[in-house]
Amino acid sequence: MNEFLELCVGTITQGFIYALLSYGVYITYKILDFPDLTVDGSFPLGAAVTGVLLVKGVNPYLTLLAALAVGAMAGFMTGYIHVRLKVRDLLAGIITMTALFSINLQIAGSNLAVDRGIDTIFSVVPGMQDIPLLYRKFVVSLVLAVGMKFVLDWYMKTKNGLLLRAVGDNETLVTTLAKDKGTVKIIGLVIANALVALSGAVVCQEQRAFSSTMGTGQVVFGLATVIIGTTLFRKMSFFKATSAVLIGSILYKFCIQIAISLGLPANLLKLVTAVLFLIVLVLGNRQKGGADHA
Repeated sequence: MNEFLELCVGTITQGFIYALLSYGVYITYKILDFPDLTVDGSFPLGAAVTGVLLVKGVNPYLTLLAALAVGAMAGFMTGYIHVRLKVRDLLAGIITMTALFSINLQIAGSNLAVDRGIDTIFSVVPGMQDIPLLYRKFVVSLVLAVGMKFVLDWYMKTKNGLLLRAVGDNETLVTTLAKDKGTVKIIGLVIANALVALSGAVVCQEQRAFSSTMGTGQVVFGLATVIIGTTLFRKMSFFKATSAVLIGSILYKFCIQIAISLGLPANLLKLVTAVLFLIVLVLGNRQKGGADHA
């Protein structure tokens, strides 16, 4: 029973951590309608910067701010290439993602381990030193995921947030309001990739490791969680989109955990991720088609 409980707690914790990534993908995919592949580069970028700073003795909470900053720079790079240099959105993301792979290698090498004696955000939680590490990770991840959800909900109600939502639905409307739609799009990409890099930073601190390949397939994971969440709660108008994405992230992590529990080899996880994403897409399209037909 204890093992089952710990497994569930650990899986939910992973869902909270990766929900930060899913928030970013939600902004680009659902709000901006922008197929941003930068995610596969900005996720390990946040982890690389965090790992190096932790090894150098920087306060673990300050490394999160550094990850937000470098993630924002990655998003700005994609936005600038697309908006100012007139490169197609998909290609702009691919260019930045490819560049970031080399940058990440320069920052932290192909692999980096963080020694057990180095503090992380999970080991220096005020008032929780006597609580087992598993539950500390749960609490800290919960605070980060829910806290960021409320920040996003607040931002989307501001003038800038409303412009961000408008640019994905109706770019002409943004122009008629005497606003530069390109600038708004860049801001959206900056926020999205800052969140993705933050997720990478938390994963690095949770696993105490960085790998240059840890970003592979993260955009697929993010898209799947967004589609799961928004599809499940489509008819519940009172349900915030960010809440749906958060729950989608947890459900998707449970699907992966079930596959592992059934004996799936670790080297097939990316394949399972791709297959699950395909199933989610097909079911989502069928549900949408049935609703439209009705």
